[in-house]
Amino acid sequence: MTHPAVFASLLLGSYLLGSLPFGLWVAKKVKGIDIREAGSGNIGATNVGRVCGPVAGSVVFVLDVLKGLLPPLAAVGLHLPSQWQILAGLFALLGHTYSFLLKFKGGKGVATGLGAFLGTSPIVGGLAFALWILLVLTTRFVSVASVIAATSLPILSYLYYPGDNYRLGFGLVACLLTNYKHRSNIKRLLSKTEPKVNLPWTKPNTHE
Repeated sequence: MTHPAVFASLLLGSYLLGSLPFGLWVAKKVKGIDIREAGSGNIGATNVGRVCGPVAGSVVFVLDVLKGLLPPLAAVGLHLPSQWQILAGLFALLGHTYSFLLKFKGGKGVATGLGAFLGTSPIVGGLAFALWILLVLTTRFVSVASVIAATSLPILSYLYYPGDNYRLGFGLVACLLTNYKHRSNIKRLLSKTEPKVNLPWTKPNTHE
């Protein structure tokens, strides 16, 4: 039987890892700025990419994905049941969105959520990420891609892991949390003021 201290350490470690504000640190290192005071004010990869460049944004994206991926893998390494792998991913996601280092504020959870699902439900995570990429390429709205991909999580969890209430519950929580965190983006989309992302083959538009 696994000692309760192992469970507690896993969840605490997952939250602490998730709380690490890589976007804040990378922007400070690259541009010497507080990313919370630039662009949209978000610490995620999209805002860092817009303000600090695509390389910095990509670095933040990878690091944020790893924050979500490593805790479930740690649970696997400890031979814990799948529900503890899912809880580890959830706590990492909560750490990112409500970081104690940022007065319980944080990012919107897209990249860290992706990592958590790749670690707990690889098929769901992979399909949601493919959907996200497709929507970014076709709409150029990262927020639209993020909201729709998040909304697909409980549906995909139900389809590919039938009867697994833990994965379904995680999909629902991640969906609701991500949509809640994007409420300001949704308002801008409705008012047609949401900026598009510039892709390498698109011509920059100063009005976007």
